[in-house]
Amino acid sequence: MANKLNVVALLLLSGSMGLAHADVSLVKSSVNREETPDKVQENLILPYFFSTETMGFNLGVGGMLKGWHQDQMSIGATAFKGDVSHGFWAGVFNYRINNSERWYLSANGLFAYFPDQRAYTGARQPVAPGGITPGSNESSNEQYLEADGDSNWVDMKLEYALPFGATKDSGIIDYRLKNGMLVSEPSGGKEWNPLTSGAMVATTRYFSRFQSFEFESQQLSGDMSAVEFGLLYDNTDFATNPSFGSRQYVSYTSSSPWGDEEYDWNLWQFSASKFFSFGETEYAHQRVLAVNFWTAYSPSWNVLNNADGSTVITDAAPYNEGATLGGFKRMKGYDFYRFHDKAAIYTTAEYRHTLKYNPIEDVQWLKFLKLDWFQLVAFAEAGRVAPEYDIGTLTEDIKFDYGVGLRAMLAGLVVRTDLAVSDEGTNMWVMIDHPF
Repeated sequence: MANKLNVVALLLLSGSMGLAHADVSLVKSSVNREETPDKVQENLILPYFFSTETMGFNLGVGGMLKGWHQDQMSIGATAFKGDVSHGFWAGVFNYRINNSERWYLSANGLFAYFPDQRAYTGARQPVAPGGITPGSNESSNEQYLEADGDSNWVDMKLEYALPFGATKDSGIIDYRLKNGMLVSEPSGGKEWNPLTSGAMVATTRYFSRFQSFEFESQQLSGDMSAVEFGLLYDNTDFATNPSFGSRQYVSYTSSSPWGDEEYDWNLWQFSASKFFSFGETEYAHQRVLAVNFWTAYSPSWNVLNNADGSTVITDAAPYNEGATLGGFKRMKGYDFYRFHDKAAIYTTAEYRHTLKYNPIEDVQWLKFLKLDWFQLVAFAEAGRVAPEYDIGTLTEDIKFDYGVGLRAMLAGLVVRTDLAVSDEGTNMWVMIDHPF
């Protein structure tokens, strides 16, 4: 195992949507804490620091405002600065359009400059006969491009809360919490029936990425734009921190017709999660086993064979947007977008133990955090990318990692710190929201 520790702390404090779920829909909801009764508005400002092997030491500050203007709406922003790196992120989430009951708009973007950006890619360059494509399951973690450069993106979503189940009468679900635990009626989970239980959300999403790699002899561009259409069915008791029920999401993504990319690509994704409650104990509010399965496939991905025996891949989904594994969401023990190919399969299991003991509950100068509980987590992950969607191939030579986490609920938001170990190193991630 590599002798290193990468620490990434990107506390992008949005009200109901963290980067962990940037690529999916979320249930539209408002949260009312009994500790601050009839106060839907919550705010939080939090300074932070992080240090990585490539970025060095960075200082930052993040903040969020939830429930302002509309109960379910959130505003978040963060900025960080290091010797070379700098960045600013901001977003508005779940704005109810013209006070409609069911249409919601979200938009956020990051503008940043990073030293030694790393991309495990090269798929659009010829691969010599017998060579291994960077980012493939068999590739080495020494096969990558690395250079300083910009990493900017914008992401916009238009969502519609369907008029049945828990959102039959209103597009918003109102949750009431005490000590961070749900005390109002669960929004789903008692039966699997979209017409009577849980919430469904349809999504149209547009996102663009503007990325550069500034080598001494040339500058490479990683620009792309795409449109995604997705459907979420969340049949859990409490969408922010589920203890029972299930969640499914399916989507189709295509390169944007308004972009100027050289290649046209597409991608299908499916995700399914299930949550099992083992109840309360003397020392735990909740004991939950959470499992997730995710798979992706890019039909457009095409391998061309040249006359000299070399190959080149065309119309492939981008390495950081397609059937990819690695990073704070899937295969956390590996670097960002470490693996990518035409197809991918992934599964994970987490044990989430929510403590009754809160060591800072009576610490007056920390009351501003509105910290309701801590949660101990143990997890294991397995995943594989492959050049074809073949179950035999996808279940051979699977990559594994495992780890532990400490999570907390702050002002109705879940903040997580996960430490993951793989055969390529150890990563620590600090992020908003559960990974699924």
